[in-house]
Amino acid sequence: MKVAVVRYPVEAPADFAAFAAKQARLLAQAAARGARIAVLPEYLSLELGATFAPAVRADLHASLAALQACHDAWRTLFGDLARELRMHVVAGSFLLDAGHGRYRNRSYWFTPQGAHGWQDKLQLTGFEKAVGVIEGGDALKVFEADGVRAGVSICYDSEFPLPVRAQCEAGARLLIVPSCTDTEAGATRVRVGCLARALENRVFVAQAVTAGQAPWSPALDANTGQAAIYAPMDAGFPADGVLARTVGDEVWALADLDFAALEASRAHAQVANDRDWPGQQQPALRHARVQALD
Repeated sequence: MKVAVVRYPVEAPADFAAFAAKQARLLAQAAARGARIAVLPEYLSLELGATFAPAVRADLHASLAALQACHDAWRTLFGDLARELRMHVVAGSFLLDAGHGRYRNRSYWFTPQGAHGWQDKLQLTGFEKAVGVIEGGDALKVFEADGVRAGVSICYDSEFPLPVRAQCEAGARLLIVPSCTDTEAGATRVRVGCLARALENRVFVAQAVTAGQAPWSPALDANTGQAAIYAPMDAGFPADGVLARTVGDEVWALADLDFAALEASRAHAQVANDRDWPGQQQPALRHARVQALD
């Protein structure tokens, strides 16, 4: 299965039609290169803030409220593109009104057959908490695409091992990570989280990122990092775990993921973190005690 992850160039579309044309153009590039799954970044919907009046787009609360009018068109757009391009599309994330003035950071998965599902972001960053109107999700899911089970872990979620472990125990062998980071430190944290999740679960991890500057947006103001696809750092895979990564201004990174080889690699693995996971759950290891030095 060929997977494509984007280093998404954030711009200022004039209207929804311009935004839609950009999505069609970018996803057509991935489809033309043979991608079966294309991954867009977290906070993708906030690019639509550029279409609002200056006073609205400069106010995150106001832009989130205004964004809700685009939700139906958003779902139609990506659902149609997934069908037309005959490709699974993980459409980054949309900040969706959850009622009572609260929003959820929701990542939609659209299939070539016209179906869709979603995963809400579970853990909130300091920025999201400070906004005061974003809430975490309350359900953890695994999807099936062409016989392969996959989970979505939105940006900060990829830095937490236990929910991802639960997805892998439900059969996920691919972790999709739509991300958006505004500092080099943030980009490093998510990259290291992706590598750690690939290592400890023996899964592929596909991370999309935002790129460029959006001074008109309180949330998309600065964007860093490179899109990448990771594998376990073990026999049969790259020593650094990197199967593909964008370089410089490249927009797409693609890799052919061989899930049969992934399963077979367990037989000659140098280490088996996935199988040895229960070892850390022994009763004697659940708590540490302070030991005086003699």
